Amino acid sequence: MSSRGDFGDPVVLDVDGFDVRLSSPDRIYFAARGETKRDLAAYYRSVGPGIVRALRDRPCMLHRFPDGAAGKKVHQKRLPRGAPPWVETVRLHFPRWNLHADELCVTKLADVVWAVQMSTVEFHPWNSRRADTEKPDEWRIDIDPMPDATWADVRKTAHVAHEILDELGATGWPKTSGGDGLHVYVRIAPEHGFGDVRRGALAFAREVERRLPEDVTTTWWRKDRDPSAVFVDFNQNARDHTIACAYSVRGNDVGTVSAPLRWDEIDDAEPGDFTIATMPARFAELGDLHEGIDDAVFDIAPLLEWADRDEAAGKETPPEPEEGAKP
Repeated sequence: MSSRGDFGDPVVLDVDGFDVRLSSPDRIYFAARGETKRDLAAYYRSVGPGIVRALRDRPCMLHRFPDGAAGKKVHQKRLPRGAPPWVETVRLHFPRWNLHADELCVTKLADVVWAVQMSTVEFHPWNSRRADTEKPDEWRIDIDPMPDATWADVRKTAHVAHEILDELGATGWPKTSGGDGLHVYVRIAPEHGFGDVRRGALAFAREVERRLPEDVTTTWWRKDRDPSAVFVDFNQNARDHTIACAYSVRGNDVGTVSAPLRWDEIDDAEPGDFTIATMPARFAELGDLHEGIDDAVFDIAPLLEWADRDEAAGKETPPEPEEGAKP
């Protein structure tokens, strides 16, 4: 049995004037290069403005790894116990369970580092903010390859998505998923519920599918999808469905990062290029590539018109997926 000192004595970090106690700072979290909990906290501090922008005022589910990325993952909706008084929350209702939960609501970098103290590796925010949690202000395009699809297929799909966004007059902000896919975020006016945003996202996905019929699918059931296709996952816009935010580390031995990209980087970028070892220097050089996202707000009315057109032509909108895990 390990003693308390095996992973180093606790340290106190000054994070913009807030003291964050980091216990077991030398516990290895990422086995490939040996980065520790202390290194994870240092990574998030190095990309501080970016991770705070991605999370600010959003309910956030935490993916915690108490024994490091190779250990068991804990999905946590409720704020972990022991939070300092300066950590803020937002209350959510989960109709499926008829329960409420107070989730982390990041407003500053110290909140992120405190979550690392609680063994959080991945941050999965809602696409709405606490001012009105039922009205999303972020439309998420999740370009998700099926098992036999290639990274080249993902790139091709991203370029077509970019083409359509340009035609709509919408600004898309791409990033790696930290896995095998790409995400594109679009800031939208918080004027519609999750159902309408999902309908619009499905209509957009179907337009991508029309232009790449041999490569892209919007088929609802996974078992029915071509294993070599790229799924444009509109369901990531459903209520209580979340994905790792920009700058979030992913829970694997390499410590890959969901990394913002420029559109002109997509053809050369590889998913493994972006890790907690490489991102600090990249951020120091380029800053936050998503810095202007809050200023580029798109009205989804054209997407809802596309959805009406598709439904009038007989295309069904799949049922809303169930809420996630019990809070």
